[in-house]
Amino acid sequence: MVKRWLPPPIHDEAQVKQLGKELNIGSDLASILITRGVDTYEKAKAFFRAERSQLHDPFLMDDMAKAIDRIDVALAKGEKILVYGDYDVDGTSAVALVYSFLKKRHKATEFYVPDRYLEGYGVSVLGIEYAKAEGITLIIALDCGIKANDKVDLANSYGIDFIICDHHLPGAELPAAHAILNPKKPGCPYPFKELPGCGIGFKLAQAWCQRHELPFSELEEYLDLVAVAISADIVPMVGENRVLTTIGLKKMKVNPNPGFKCLMEVFYDKPFYEVNDLVFSVGPRINAAGRMAHGKEAVELMIAKTEEEAKEKAIIINERNALRKDVDRNTTIEAMLETADLDLNKKSTVLFNPEWHKGVLGIVASRLIEKYHRPTIVLCESNGMATGSARSVAGFDLYDALDKCSDLLEQWGGHMFAAGMILKKENVPLLQVRFEEIVASRITLEQLTPPVAYDAEIPIARITAKYMTIIRQMAPFGPQNMNPIFRSNDVWDTGYARLAGATHLQLSLVQDDRSRGLRCIAFGMGEHYDRISAGESFDICYTIEENYWEGKMNLQLNIKDIQWRR
Repeated sequence: MVKRWLPPPIHDEAQVKQLGKELNIGSDLASILITRGVDTYEKAKAFFRAERSQLHDPFLMDDMAKAIDRIDVALAKGEKILVYGDYDVDGTSAVALVYSFLKKRHKATEFYVPDRYLEGYGVSVLGIEYAKAEGITLIIALDCGIKANDKVDLANSYGIDFIICDHHLPGAELPAAHAILNPKKPGCPYPFKELPGCGIGFKLAQAWCQRHELPFSELEEYLDLVAVAISADIVPMVGENRVLTTIGLKKMKVNPNPGFKCLMEVFYDKPFYEVNDLVFSVGPRINAAGRMAHGKEAVELMIAKTEEEAKEKAIIINERNALRKDVDRNTTIEAMLETADLDLNKKSTVLFNPEWHKGVLGIVASRLIEKYHRPTIVLCESNGMATGSARSVAGFDLYDALDKCSDLLEQWGGHMFAAGMILKKENVPLLQVRFEEIVASRITLEQLTPPVAYDAEIPIARITAKYMTIIRQMAPFGPQNMNPIFRSNDVWDTGYARLAGATHLQLSLVQDDRSRGLRCIAFGMGEHYDRISAGESFDICYTIEENYWEGKMNLQLNIKDIQWRR
């Protein structure tokens, strides 16, 4: 697929030079910082030295005082509290955090994670009925609930109060909950809007500590839970998310949650852990519990107090992930076969196969976008209904498009780039037509062509261990603070080029006769092998990474795209 290479914005030369001088870095790195809004020495100091003093007062969040008041009443009266959360990484880590925090102070605390297949996403009738039967009088909902109006009404009729801690976009009417903690709620003055559900759960715990004059150290044991949620939920890695991830990663390296420690020991051998490890290794394994069995397994792993307790659960979850990979691979192959007969002039993809596994639909939708780069919905049958996941492409508002289809949907929710839904099977053909009409009328040609936005053009001789030291300090990386992408022109292979796994390339590139060869990996670019091995020169966009192999670290370029010079 041809990609669009987008050059970086042009900044004022005097500003770039001044910032570079103040920070003792080159103009290329100074320009990258300015692009990210780090345009003064003071901002750079805060950016490179993220610390807890940069966190906001949790009581700035609307309804926070009401939430803490209600929890205090529950604790004082000995009420039963139910910590309720979604079955994905964000939801289960949020449950683990708030449940562990409250359980330490209030024994009458339980947790509940809905069954993906019996109950579906979010607050369920079964969950409310369970709470009623158990004598629960307060439910704290995490990473869900902002559109559960009817479920909250049902709970209210049973005398059960709700505190909703959600980060998804609210509907036109808010639920009648006792308190709603959501920075995206209209009128909420909280200055940072992009916390995940687990982040909002953390702010709830932080507020309780402030109210009761407890030190921040009471919260430190939960920081790696927050880091995993932020990284795996792909929320913007700026503001509080960046601060919480930074200190959470430090905690993980020194004193990790026993569940994470055992999980990583099962499959990993690396001296330290970064955001990519959480996104591509830890996160999928936590998710696998809810995808292939039940999300409560993930919570049980994360609330384990000892390594002995956690080890058995880590082995089980790793086995769930192995099964998830097999199902994911087979479903992706079947979906690719189905798309082979689709009209390639269409601007969207909507697939329905009753036999597919509900737990991998989001992953398969993402795979299809990698191939076709257009908004995608993948559906299967569950409990007599069509249920599925949707994913979008950069710049296209999936949430708004689905809102225009809401009359065809029984239940749905999400955000600009990802969503889930349940609908009647007979409405699937109608959804296919309506969704295509909406996407085709709104999406632009540019949005249908995958972009590669590079941050700077540099000679590869610029890439040294010292240069990487500065880039490393820009981490943790994620949306709105991605690992910088560089462009280098007129490079060629030293004769090292080889295929890896049939579709990937391993290279050693130089840019002139004096430069040293730099090792590179190019995933899914095996079609370029013949021209590269023939000695032709080309341009590349790439990130710079530290590759660990047999205990040694080497710099490596991860190539994002190749363009031929002729």
